[in-house]
Amino acid sequence: MRDLLPSTVAVAVAGRADWASELLPAEQVCLGEQAVPTRRRDFTAGRACARRALVELGLPPTAVPAAADRAPVWPAGVVGAITHTTGYCAAAAAHTTDIRSVGIDAELHREINPGVRRLVLLPEEDAYCARLPSGTHWPIVLFSAKETVYKVWYPVVGSWLDFHDARLDLDPDAGTFTARIASARVDAAGVDDPPASISGRFVVADGLVRTAAVLPLR
Repeated sequence: MRDLLPSTVAVAVAGRADWASELLPAEQVCLGEQAVPTRRRDFTAGRACARRALVELGLPPTAVPAAADRAPVWPAGVVGAITHTTGYCAAAAAHTTDIRSVGIDAELHREINPGVRRLVLLPEEDAYCARLPSGTHWPIVLFSAKETVYKVWYPVVGSWLDFHDARLDLDPDAGTFTARIASARVDAAGVDDPPASISGRFVVADGLVRTAAVLPLR
């Protein structure tokens, strides 16, 4: 993720030991004792990365618990995001004096089934994917980018954003994307200066799709 984000954002990617590291008590409470092994591994690696990102920002390795909606709860003055997929986990964090919000996502580079494709893509996005260069599963790139957009949107606005609420344009040569948020969602946001568009970057390599975006300060 380091290659997709500005230097003001601290990034940590999980190493082998992170998947089985120790959780802090406030994190363990959020996970619970009944979590299945895969959920425990993912959560553990995510929190290990989150604490390393905080240290990179010059902060102590504070616990990053989860809210009721499972969103990470970062220390005051920090924004951040966590992502995990099979064999990969990363966290990103930044001071609120540098950016308003950050989002990251990683997915296996694979085809998605037609049902999920209809859920994720607007009809014009589906048609656009068919015109893009072959060799890349573009629907999963859009899926990942929309996950990243949601992670940027939610901490700022505090409301759900559906896949069809963001229309994406990709530049495959530059490795960039821009999401235009549906005007109805922007108008109903109920906060000052809600983001009407969110821009980010993506890369497809080593069997993974990685996406990232930041929302600049006003």
